[in-house]
Amino acid sequence: MSKEIKIIECPRDAMQGIHEFIPTENKIDLIKSIIKCGFDTIDCGSFVSSKHIPQLADTPEMLRALENEDLGDTKLLTIVANERGAVRAAAFPQVTYLGYPFSVSEMFQRKNTNASRQDAFFRLMSIKDIADASSKKVVAYISMAFGNPYDEEYRRDEVIEWADKIASLGIQIISLADTVGQAQSKDINYLFSELVPGYPSVEFGAHFHSEPAHWQIKIEEAYKAGCLRFDGAFYGVGGCPMAGNDLVGNIATEHLIQFFSGKEPMNLDLKEVQKSMNLARSIYA
Repeated sequence: MSKEIKIIECPRDAMQGIHEFIPTENKIDLIKSIIKCGFDTIDCGSFVSSKHIPQLADTPEMLRALENEDLGDTKLLTIVANERGAVRAAAFPQVTYLGYPFSVSEMFQRKNTNASRQDAFFRLMSIKDIADASSKKVVAYISMAFGNPYDEEYRRDEVIEWADKIASLGIQIISLADTVGQAQSKDINYLFSELVPGYPSVEFGAHFHSEPAHWQIKIEEAYKAGCLRFDGAFYGVGGCPMAGNDLVGNIATEHLIQFFSGKEPMNLDLKEVQKSMNLARSIYA
């Protein structure tokens, strides 16, 4: 029996590394266009320090402009880095998900959220409480889930240990993030093969970054191991400015659509997807 593939379109990830400020009206137009496509979720904004991610300092203005927008079955997600950001994001009724980046790399956790891993986990507990009190849901991202560029030891079982702790909080969506694009097939297969059947009440997603030549094998390995939730961005634009290296782009959404066409239902309006891609091209250029 076919299971629907969930594609999460990530204009937030695409835009955050662009240095020249994109006019707020352009961002609003793009989000409104993407809403019509039928994606499961749109990762549309960020409630983090404008000092670190100035491109998304206008997230509140964007969300206010979407207040009366008919979202259909599409959900909006915003990234938060601490309790203050979670409170701000939770105040917007059109936001369903608060996305929180937790890193198995101690160094990246400090770079990204100015906290140790243990402190970041306690912070996640508080954000879960804020989400619950506001009828929101948390999407926990496990950053550096497939390795790191800091010469820190990488252990796959440590990823599983942290996933177990996160799941124990009652968080039902956990996305494994290939933050700097170095995921290997064996690690992708191992992690999803262990986690998907091991935690049937949790939806595990894949947030891959990749060089253009390697996207298909990453998607293939995760899909074969039971993953049905995939993040992407039009044209493969994006990357994490806090990773401290050259940005490695996201998996291109059009590649995800190409890969899953004929395999699993996606429930997308492909004409609207093309319109959104055309608009994104003019904005990201």
